[in-house]
Amino acid sequence: MEELLDGLNEAQQEAVVSTEGYVRVIAGAGSGKTRALTHRYAFIVNELGVDPSNMLSVTFTNKAAHEMRRRVKKLIGGEQDTGFITTYHGFCVRVLREDIHRLFYPKNFIILDVEDQKILLREIFEEMELKMNDKTFKRILDKIGMLKGNTHYVQQMILRGEMPAVEDAGDMDSQIIQRYLKKQKRVYGLDFDDLLNCVFVLFEQYKDVLEKWQERLFYIQVDEFQDSSLKQYELVKMLSEKHGNLFVVGDPDQTIYEWRGADPQYIVEFEKFFKDSQTIFLNQNYRSTPEILSLGNALIQNNYFRVDKDMETKNPPGVKVVHYHGKDEIQEAKWVVEKIQEITETKQASYKDIAVLYRANYLSRFIEQELIQHNIEYTIFGGFKFFDRLEIKDALAHLRMIAVGDDLSFSRIVNVPKRQIGKKRMNFLREKAEQDNLTLYETLKTYAGHERMRRTDARSFIEAIEYMRSRKEELTVSELLQEAMQKTGYEAYRREDGDQERLDNLTELLHSIVQYEQTLGEDIDLDEYLQMISLYTDDDRDDQVDSVKMMTIHTAKGLEFPYVFVVGMTESVLPNVRALRERKERALEEERRLAYVAVTRAERELYLTESEGFQNGGQKKYPSRFIFEVEDELYERIGELDEALIEEAKEYIRASHPQKKEPQREGFEKGARVKHPVFGVGTIEDIDEKKNTYRVFFDQMKAPRPISRNFKKLVRAE
Repeated sequence: MEELLDGLNEAQQEAVVSTEGYVRVIAGAGSGKTRALTHRYAFIVNELGVDPSNMLSVTFTNKAAHEMRRRVKKLIGGEQDTGFITTYHGFCVRVLREDIHRLFYPKNFIILDVEDQKILLREIFEEMELKMNDKTFKRILDKIGMLKGNTHYVQQMILRGEMPAVEDAGDMDSQIIQRYLKKQKRVYGLDFDDLLNCVFVLFEQYKDVLEKWQERLFYIQVDEFQDSSLKQYELVKMLSEKHGNLFVVGDPDQTIYEWRGADPQYIVEFEKFFKDSQTIFLNQNYRSTPEILSLGNALIQNNYFRVDKDMETKNPPGVKVVHYHGKDEIQEAKWVVEKIQEITETKQASYKDIAVLYRANYLSRFIEQELIQHNIEYTIFGGFKFFDRLEIKDALAHLRMIAVGDDLSFSRIVNVPKRQIGKKRMNFLREKAEQDNLTLYETLKTYAGHERMRRTDARSFIEAIEYMRSRKEELTVSELLQEAMQKTGYEAYRREDGDQERLDNLTELLHSIVQYEQTLGEDIDLDEYLQMISLYTDDDRDDQVDSVKMMTIHTAKGLEFPYVFVVGMTESVLPNVRALRERKERALEEERRLAYVAVTRAERELYLTESEGFQNGGQKKYPSRFIFEVEDELYERIGELDEALIEEAKEYIRASHPQKKEPQREGFEKGARVKHPVFGVGTIEDIDEKKNTYRVFFDQMKAPRPISRNFKKLVRAE
């Protein structure tokens, strides 16, 4: 036990040993929350003797789940099954693999990504002789997403046999969506929305299935709880009802996905949703210098909807945060690149220690041009995603042909390399498949000798797939992939193609599968691997190249870098003008949290840069309001920033986003006894007029807390 608690601070230790009941951990940026989570997991396994199969640990990305699994295995020993350290979607796949047969779907259902969805739409548009373009696809996919906002449509999907035809499907879009659902059912495909929705339908219609999972999962812990949507919150609430052990970790100040359904109220008002819950604060920052932290604290205190906390650090002092103002974006880019060179030359830093962050992708362009001019290697993250690349999707389609033989995978690879099975022959196969109610691959096997299929390589394709299927049980997934690439001629085809990058990517895929097998154990079967890999929505590989990392702030969430440049800090960019127009005050708070996330990525040095000139729409550029919200003494200012421009900028900000005047509240006096919804009763020791905060010593706490004077839930104690 000492080993597990060794090296943890007091709050982290409290989190590790708080195993029973409903527990909320407010964990600020860089406060070692992953350490607390992994040690708590190990504490429950090693000290309480609970099997990992009775614990669910949910995190938001596959990368985070892999990292957590790796750390946990070190603490509890590698031979135990940690498969329930996963994402929400990963957990839903586990449930469906066991129980989807209740909904008349096979357990080796396929998971559709956006590219697969577009392939289905292309087929529909061809059948309906409609004009195709990506804009229309996006509109239809958005409508499908709206339809899948609730679970009503699932009833249609899970009827035995064919889906009923909807005679009066209304407008053209509705007809397309009906056909889409029908095609989805035909290939037994589920998209990301379906995974959650099908689990909800299973739990609602089959109480014994819900009870089985509730009974199994004695302990549930959720990372990044502030990013949970209503559905995700309902799922963990439902699962934890039997044993009442739910442990959530998050930071309301880092909620940056409200536009995608995340709702910070579930963590901010946790005690309202879960009675008799306790709260632990992790507010010691291990990542950043005091200078970076002070700036982050000062910025985020301007938000109202949050759980009040001030991050502290014992790290030694560093340098002041720099705010650079350029006369135009070329000057801004030149200054950033000169600074990057200076850092690598004078501070023994590598390019990979440096990150350039921005609010929108187009802002990378002027920095890129300057980096290219100086021959500095850089990598853009969140650009064209690894698992979206043509050759990776082809390779995975070969594996899917071995496992499932679905129509999507078949259409993708049957003529790659060329086997003389072009459009006309594909139409022939589609007609026969519809007529005989078979998959396209089964149809090809049935009609391989038909005169329409003469002078094609259909037989060699069938032989390759059947041979691979016969070896499916004896080979690992990585071995299957290697053999499939050779037997079908795909690898030779890519070599003749001469594109080395595509070959490198195939090698990288193989490497990732080997790593996956080592993490989960080599007995992972092909169906399970394909379902899990389909959930990879981001580039989950570690980038080892020594290059400057460039990415949006959203992509940078959860990462840290010694040196950070936040470029293009211009009003209307950060905060984003469109978000403000659509969601007003809520959006302003979220944009400020985004700026806070950017600031708290930095370990040693932080540079905020912006420049004069005009934006795309011809609007004059002004520094972001977030720069003005922080006291001047927290910055070192570089560049000529006119007083006149500052005044003009502030006037523009006031005019574009008028502040609602809060009615003057009667405040509390020094010495008053007050009550807080989380901390309980305490005494006001001091009032900081400049920061507009009370310094309150709560009876149950070991140290005073700064509480905003605008915090409406602070009331006079009876």
